[in-house]
Amino acid sequence: MDSFNYAIEGMIYTVRNERNMRIHMVATLLVLTACFFYDLTKIELITITITITMVLVCEMINTAIECTIDATTNYYHPLAKIAKNVAAGSVLVSAINSVLVGYIIFGDRLSPFTFIVMRKIRNSNPYMIFLSLVIVSLATIIVKAIFGEGTPLKGGMPSGHSAIGFSIATTIVLLTEEPVIIILSYLMAFIIAQSRVDSEIHSIFEVVVGGVLGIFLTMLIFRVFG
Repeated sequence: MDSFNYAIEGMIYTVRNERNMRIHMVATLLVLTACFFYDLTKIELITITITITMVLVCEMINTAIECTIDATTNYYHPLAKIAKNVAAGSVLVSAINSVLVGYIIFGDRLSPFTFIVMRKIRNSNPYMIFLSLVIVSLATIIVKAIFGEGTPLKGGMPSGHSAIGFSIATTIVLLTEEPVIIILSYLMAFIIAQSRVDSEIHSIFEVVVGGVLGIFLTMLIFRVFG
């Protein structure tokens, strides 16, 4: 858990301190949202996922290299300059590749652009529903980075566990009409939120904000794209 926590802390640090990373994260949310408009194949979704991952990973490695050089070198050195430039070049290459992939996949679909929405999510493939959870998770990380409080898995605004828990509960509710399932889904989310307060990891306000964020984003995705 500590290793996982440190890894997400690294992501949040990059989002909080690197302007390009924030641009990449916004672009990621936009691209994943665009996937709801078009009936993409599994291969196309896998290609988009790998491409997004490459860009984010290159940006994080670039930040790690810059911090390492700054920590060990307090004077100008030509090799340090080369290392930083090469790391930045890897980000540029991955970004150019992402533009080409986006053009190949979305080019024909955007010309001419139409506002034809995909089928209701209730009848869609499971991986489309998974995308909505990814969007909620990314939005939670961005908000945590903005407030800069606590750690990714412990404390801070908002409660990530509550956001994801209520997002999953809302997804289940929108996919079923069974009252028992609806009650159990939100009961499970409530127990998750309560456990964060009882363990004094989050305040009630942070948990409420996390729950509202999870419900709102999920409802928005379902209403707009469903």
